Amino acid sequence: MLSKILEVTELNIQVAGKPLIERLSFTIYTNTLLCITGDNGVGKTTLINHLLKAAKSTQEHQSHINFNTSFEAIQVIPQFRNIDDDYPLSIQNFVTLNLIKQWRPWLTDLEKEKLSKILSLVNLTTIKNRPLGEASGGEKQRAYLAQALIAHPKLLILDESTSNLDRESRINLLHLVKTIINQENIAVIFITHDPELVKLFGDVELHISNRHGVMTKLR
Repeated sequence: MLSKILEVTELNIQVAGKPLIERLSFTIYTNTLLCITGDNGVGKTTLINHLLKAAKSTQEHQSHINFNTSFEAIQVIPQFRNIDDDYPLSIQNFVTLNLIKQWRPWLTDLEKEKLSKILSLVNLTTIKNRPLGEASGGEKQRAYLAQALIAHPKLLILDESTSNLDRESRINLLHLVKTIINQENIAVIFITHDPELVKLFGDVELHISNRHGVMTKLR
């Protein structure tokens, strides 16, 4: 059964006193991949930052943005992280950095079980002890995905997370994301410039142009 995660109604966003997005409305549900598309500069990432700020707000009610989940249940995977080739932390240790209340120098049996499940889900079990700095681009993105998933999110935001990957890695990552959406009952917002990925994997497209958004149901 689909559950509403986020509803945006008649949202206006201004930057430096000038309108960037006007009267934007959309809804996202669990088990859904919402693709946000549009040219550079139309406000895609600004929109996400605006939504995250609203989710973090202590106000009980937002006039235009209503989340049915907590800020802690939202995870963001950015386009780029500064992980160099000498980064020594293993993939599995990197993933555990996102465990809530990570104040112990060890993992509980429950946390070990959770880590094992996540690594298996994103196909990283066989290389879990490899330093993250030695991983390929696709393996790094899967590690970032695993780190987000270990926090048990209800909403996952991919901010152009495939832009630096080759075609095969992009398709493999989105195929994995679609599998996770169904298995974990989560919603995903995916910002992308890749029409092939939208066509292959998107459930709904929100295209932003000329300060307005147009929703198209793809599946």
